[in-house]
Amino acid sequence: MALSTGHVASQLRHIIYYHLDNNLIRNALFLAERLHAYEPRSFEAQYLLSLCHLHNGEIKAALEFSQASGSRGMHAGCAYVYAQACLDVGKYLDGATALERCKALWASKNHWNKHSETQRQHLPDAAAVYCLLGKLWQAQKDLNKAVDCYVDSLKLNPFMWDAFLGLCSTGVNIRVPNIFQLSPELLAIINSAPGAEDNPSDLLSPTGGNFPTQTTGNATSDPFMVPNSRTESDTTYGSSALWEKLNGSSVTVASVPAHVIHEGMETPGNQSSGSGSEEFRIANGVTDPDSAWEPPLAPARKNRPVQTMSSDHPGHPPPKMRPTGIRPRPRPRTEPEDPPLGPGDREPPPAPRFGDRKRTVSGQVAHPVSQQPVEPGAPQRRSVRLFNQIKPTTSKLSSATLAGRDGREVKKIRGQTTTKGRTGTVGRVVSGNRKPMESSDYDGKEPRATYVPANSGPPPLPKTAERTKELEALNWLLGLFTKLASGYFSLSRYKCPEAVSHFNTLSQGQRETPWVLAQLGRAYFEQAMYTEAAKYFSRVQALAPTRLQDMEIYSTVLWHLKSDVELAYLSHQLLEADRLSPQAWCAIGNTFSHQRDHDQALKCFKRATMLDPEFAYAFTLQGHEYVSNEEYDKALDAYRHGINADNRHYNAWYGLGTVYDKMGKLEYAEQHFRNAATINPTNAVLICCIGLVLEKMNDPKKALVHYERACSLAPHSILARFRKARVLMKLQEYKFALTDLKILKDMAPDEANVHYLLGKLYKMLHDKANAIKHFTTALNLDPKAAQFIKDAMEALDDDDMEDEDMA
Repeated sequence: MALSTGHVASQLRHIIYYHLDNNLIRNALFLAERLHAYEPRSFEAQYLLSLCHLHNGEIKAALEFSQASGSRGMHAGCAYVYAQACLDVGKYLDGATALERCKALWASKNHWNKHSETQRQHLPDAAAVYCLLGKLWQAQKDLNKAVDCYVDSLKLNPFMWDAFLGLCSTGVNIRVPNIFQLSPELLAIINSAPGAEDNPSDLLSPTGGNFPTQTTGNATSDPFMVPNSRTESDTTYGSSALWEKLNGSSVTVASVPAHVIHEGMETPGNQSSGSGSEEFRIANGVTDPDSAWEPPLAPARKNRPVQTMSSDHPGHPPPKMRPTGIRPRPRPRTEPEDPPLGPGDREPPPAPRFGDRKRTVSGQVAHPVSQQPVEPGAPQRRSVRLFNQIKPTTSKLSSATLAGRDGREVKKIRGQTTTKGRTGTVGRVVSGNRKPMESSDYDGKEPRATYVPANSGPPPLPKTAERTKELEALNWLLGLFTKLASGYFSLSRYKCPEAVSHFNTLSQGQRETPWVLAQLGRAYFEQAMYTEAAKYFSRVQALAPTRLQDMEIYSTVLWHLKSDVELAYLSHQLLEADRLSPQAWCAIGNTFSHQRDHDQALKCFKRATMLDPEFAYAFTLQGHEYVSNEEYDKALDAYRHGINADNRHYNAWYGLGTVYDKMGKLEYAEQHFRNAATINPTNAVLICCIGLVLEKMNDPKKALVHYERACSLAPHSILARFRKARVLMKLQEYKFALTDLKILKDMAPDEANVHYLLGKLYKMLHDKANAIKHFTTALNLDPKAAQFIKDAMEALDDDDMEDEDMA
């Protein structure tokens, strides 16, 4: 017997997917090489080999094996792996081009709610590809295309969290509730879910999708052949405004053409005998919620009157049996013609018309079946299908047990009695020989087979209740994602109080997770509330000791708090978790920086940038160390690298402004400070920096405006209120300045500069006693500034002498 090529390849693919699902990547890679050697021209073999290399961390190997078919867009899976590898190696335009070329293969696919414990979709759908395209275009610095791709991804699947994070990083305005809502697309997929569960392999059948198949024997050997490329019209989504894209008109699942190219494969399993796929039913508007949750029926037979050996109709001899073999595919019941007869078949007698008297197997007159109007195009109810068949069967197993070896139907089942058209099982059921008992409803419906095995748990919920539960769960998840997204979006726009309020609306279990706690820590860090931020980050460290994300922010918080021991412990813990992570080397660099060892700190920050050239925060910390060493040219270069890695990293813009301020280039300093304030408009420090530059440019009135805004943004900011009082003194607004300085004295009673400025103000107000009092307090708090304070006190005495001479 000749070896079946298709079956060998199919078995290899099954084994590869088995190892991939069990995270046995090396085994899967070894088997993928065997499959590629067996079918070197198969796109599916190339896809699996490149996918295994990608999962194994071999990026360049994945790029190599997927380039042949992926770069030309001939296979969606190869193009997807090729684009992922291009994103890692920096070939952004090549990856985006490959995905665009095969758009006809993935644009109409939506695999949301089609992944379960027993079902997989191994090729990407449109939402996943759009998300990857957005990342590629964003890395290519084409933000307009990136935003469009992220929006398309979220419209198809609102749970694509990566797309939402990318959308926030672009800086566009977002209406979060318009994203996380129950769209018509999701409802259509939910309504079609029972059909997909009844027949999970419809996507592999020729009726489920038009892809070429190669038949060997009785099975479909290779569903992974190259499909014919089809062009697809681009869909517009109304206005260019982002919220209109997210909330505007969209292509529903019902509007997708019925002929969809499927080149993917679900998890290998037994193919069911369903006649139509879920997508085909939705595309044609055929929905049957009543029969969607029923078990699949056996293949339909022709409508024939019930004939028995008692010869109720003597004029019609029993029909001859069909030859044994594969049953022909049943035709839909909506067609009027009967299927062609076999060579040994006779013409069947005409089906009984409405009103004819029907008889049961025992010869008793049965009640006529009431005909109910059926909507045109709608499928028949299960009861109608059962009465149109010779015998109610619900599975292939039951039809096989009720038929003889040669296909002849059994006349009468032993152990059953017939009384007025109702059947029931008589006798005891012995263990090991249990059979389903047929029961009939009292409302005139057809009998249903009910079988409850031992220890089977509660019976399943009705289909309406189950669908209601599913919709309730989906609404709850969308509400959860709305809260999380609202908090993250507010934090990405540096609206920290709003972000904290959004995150606090979460339940206790969701709030006490490492990701949410880290976002809360970042929110307090951006408000310069370092003590509160440290509390949240310490809880993150306790819950997830090996977590690396956001730990560089925690190290900076500890640097501000001057917590040497905690900072050293954090550095050691991060280094133990992953010594090749940039976060660990940033924490070590902050440790050396706090010890004023700037050279060692610079080495650590450079190490972090070598490990991840896109880690903008490490470049910023590197620039801060160069400023401490007064190496301004190198600092400018480091800050520019940080901006190149992340254009919205406001700390790098702030660093550039600081360097230009120290170099005396006040116009450049003001420009860069304003750029930083545009990104983070709620940061009081940035507003104060703009005011300081304007003050140096001899424009105290504009500087006062910025200081007042900074005080309104951060009422507890000592720096903003101190500079505001100083400008008020320059403008000779002594009363307002005195009010602010008194507030400052209560906020920072141990600050020498506050008492020194109060002494100068009282000197201007000719209040010598209070002036001497605050000068003395400043001298005690800061002995290093004794010379300046003594000079001010001597000037106070000189002013008194001049006043006496003038008198």
